[in-house]
Amino acid sequence: MNVLEIEIPEDRIGALIGKDGEIKKLIEEKTGCKLKVSSKFGFVRIECEDAIGFMKAKDVVTAIAHGFSPEIALRLLDDEMLVLEVIDLSALISESAMRRIKGRIIGKEGRMKRQIEETLNVNISIHGKHVAIIGEVENVAAAREAVMMLVDGAQHSTVIKFIERKKRELKSRSLEWL
Repeated sequence: MNVLEIEIPEDRIGALIGKDGEIKKLIEEKTGCKLKVSSKFGFVRIECEDAIGFMKAKDVVTAIAHGFSPEIALRLLDDEMLVLEVIDLSALISESAMRRIKGRIIGKEGRMKRQIEETLNVNISIHGKHVAIIGEVENVAAAREAVMMLVDGAQHSTVIKFIERKKRELKSRSLEWL
């Protein structure tokens, strides 16, 4: 039996449970796991016999906890190619720099975040002290690198050139398989 407790922010518990418990039930049905949500303490306990179902349930709960909508997080269950990556900004930068760095990642009117998402075909959520990315493995790796460039102070134009180059590389690599 695989068992794990995941801390979930209070403001994300409703998203995890869903209207009339529909999201929680859907995760349980698709993974074969049991979810016990403790809204009083902000924890979700995942219990599962099946290791693959357990890992998928963990990823979906983690994605919702990090600010993704249930619709986007649930894609992790349906698409074998999708992965979740979470970057803990608090391990990389000081508390005083947090707001500025998150602002750099988001960009003016959300343009930088949107450009990374659209160019690399990923979803990004910036919630609390974390940046979470959902997408195909290589695209997520490229998006992570772009976020790290922004954290390290790279100019937006440099990051845009990088993600456009990565997109071309990924596209040419996928054409080699044909």
